[in-house]
Amino acid sequence: MSPSPPEAPRLRTLFLAFSKIGLTSFGGGLSGWMMREFVQQRAWLTEQEFLGGLALAQAFPGVNVVNLAIWIGYRLRGGPGALASALGIVLGPMVVAILLASVFSTVGNSHRVHLVLAGVAAAAVGLSLQTSLRAARHAAKSVAQALVLAATFAAIFIWRLPLLWVVGVMAPLSIALAWRRIGHDVVEDTPP
Repeated sequence: MSPSPPEAPRLRTLFLAFSKIGLTSFGGGLSGWMMREFVQQRAWLTEQEFLGGLALAQAFPGVNVVNLAIWIGYRLRGGPGALASALGIVLGPMVVAILLASVFSTVGNSHRVHLVLAGVAAAAVGLSLQTSLRAARHAAKSVAQALVLAATFAAIFIWRLPLLWVVGVMAPLSIALAWRRIGHDVVEDTPP
């Protein structure tokens, strides 16, 4: 007997969970924090579900973490969950950002402040890298997918090709490979 999925969280719980993430993550790395919170700690989603949502969030226009919050909220509680999650991830940090901007205008020239911000940024990059490596592990399940991943990385990071051109070429290629694989898997699963 398979375990039953966890009960969907209440709207207030979603709002507070996303508020906590929005208020305690500094300098980026929010998607890594979200994965830790909602997959590993709360078990509201599986890692595969989360990474699928992350891929969708990155494909849509707008801020990736807000898109991801909306997707998670919608997945767990429908439209009201999407709204609660989006408000949770945005409202608290918006208020803090406004307050900090006013403070930073007076201490922004301090060398110590810049050192602290550099340290925060390094931690955020590490968290983002951890999430990226997990996503890459799930994305590269075949040689063809690994080659698409490597070619995309090389095109953007090494050869510094324009992002829109790389995505314009690699996304359709990746979709075609996945479509071909899905079609192949369906044929193999069909009884004779």
